[in-house]
Amino acid sequence: MPYLLRRLLPLLFLLGLGWFLWTKVRPALSGLKNPLNPAPRITVTHNTVLEKVEALGRMELVRYQFKDVVEYKKSTYRFLPDAKVALIVAGNAVGCLDLRKVRPQDVVLEGDSILRLALPEPELCIWQVDHSKSKVYSVENGFFQDAELVDAGYKYAEANVRTAALQSGILAQTTQNAEQILRPMLQTMTGRRVILSRQMQNPKLPGKR
Repeated sequence: MPYLLRRLLPLLFLLGLGWFLWTKVRPALSGLKNPLNPAPRITVTHNTVLEKVEALGRMELVRYQFKDVVEYKKSTYRFLPDAKVALIVAGNAVGCLDLRKVRPQDVVLEGDSILRLALPEPELCIWQVDHSKSKVYSVENGFFQDAELVDAGYKYAEANVRTAALQSGILAQTTQNAEQILRPMLQTMTGRRVILSRQMQNPKLPGKR
């Protein structure tokens, strides 16, 4: 019996030492990734170049939002049915004034109490399809050209946003909003009564004969 204990004692000591070392090393090993299944390495390379700096003087004054169902057809082949795409389109248009077009002669001070300002013509500065709120309802007979057909439909819809905005009177609304916003703002800034008008276009001189 004493002989057996002497033989087992080193083995028990080694087992105890191994368990002690394992309890100390296990937390560190648990944080390591599996070397047989490493995480993917992602590398992104880019080179951003500033191409143009443009001074902005456009004052956005009104935004129109549109919702439309567009059916766009295209004749492809003579003996095949027309390709057709149906889109549910959301779009918006923005009316603005380009204040960079205000000329020195457009600002007139009369005495100490009046400021006359001739504003430039209103513009439709943005018209676009809001793709986040638009979707393709259906595509028929695309003949492997579905993407081109959808793109053509969206281009038509974008042009229609511009037409619809102009027909809905966005330019007149832009002028009205300009008067409501600019007049009190300028009166507060200058302490004068502000009179707004439209710019006079330079008359064309008759050509020489």
